[in-house]
Amino acid sequence: MARFSSITGTGSYLPPRRVTNADLAEELAAKGVETSDQWIVERTGIRARHFADDGVTSSDLGVEAARRALEAAGIAASEIDLIIVATSTPDMIFPSAACILQHKLGIAGCAAFDVQAVCSGFVYALTVADSLIKTGTANKALVIGAEVFSRILDFSDRTTCVLFGDGAGAVVLELSETPGILASDLHADGKHVGILCVPGTVSGGKVLGDPLLKMDGQAVFKLAVGVLEQAARATLAKAGREAADIDWLIPHQANIRIMQGTARKLKLPLDKLVVTVDQHGNTSAASIPLALDAAVRSGKISRGQTLMLEGVGGGFTWGAVLLDF
Repeated sequence: MARFSSITGTGSYLPPRRVTNADLAEELAAKGVETSDQWIVERTGIRARHFADDGVTSSDLGVEAARRALEAAGIAASEIDLIIVATSTPDMIFPSAACILQHKLGIAGCAAFDVQAVCSGFVYALTVADSLIKTGTANKALVIGAEVFSRILDFSDRTTCVLFGDGAGAVVLELSETPGILASDLHADGKHVGILCVPGTVSGGKVLGDPLLKMDGQAVFKLAVGVLEQAARATLAKAGREAADIDWLIPHQANIRIMQGTARKLKLPLDKLVVTVDQHGNTSAASIPLALDAAVRSGKISRGQTLMLEGVGGGFTWGAVLLDF
């Protein structure tokens, strides 16, 4: 029998603390940094984001999203034989957030590891899980994007600290007789490392370099729209589909201008674009599964529809996945 994989359940979790642009502007003003709701909305489309409380980790957020995805799929955690967590903000240097999350789910024995491709992480992780199911290594996988980006933000830099939020999203990917994941396309170009990075590390008990996020917003914007279109078209070609076959475009929720620009290049009406960036901000590897789950639970996305997921992130990484839901 040919082996394919399909998404059988979705889940997401946002930490309770919701921070509006007005809230953030007030907090920043106390530190001598000026911004406003209008300034943020005009440039990004973001109106609010969620920040995790002190001590709450990526695995804490991820396990809640995973439990909801398992419930939606109607399977027990003990049935999972693969866990992949996409994150740039793991709980610790090692072990992986996936191993920690596995223990929090109360299971043991299955393969568990992290994928680090920043905002493209979920697309990368989903592609890896699909491949492992197709080759017989796994039958039921949890694929999770989880981030606490608030921990690596420079709150003296208004061009970056207003963009990001915390959260987690998850899917259950299971062996199926018919294709769910149709095709994917992954890329990276390391020469662009400097335009989006956290240039720090730990050595000898000290932080070397800078442990806070740095971004050249204009450079990222220029690269993002072009490579997202290329990845989407390459994925469609591999699947033998056309852009017109896409029911919903679910891009990484980075900036409304990038998202709308990608839709226009694919000649998709903007009402086919799933948008949560206004309420979640940029949650990096969590943003695609968060948006997917929000659209599924609101009834916007239904079974039988064709979805294009795509992301672009530091590395510089980018990629897309086409699937029948």
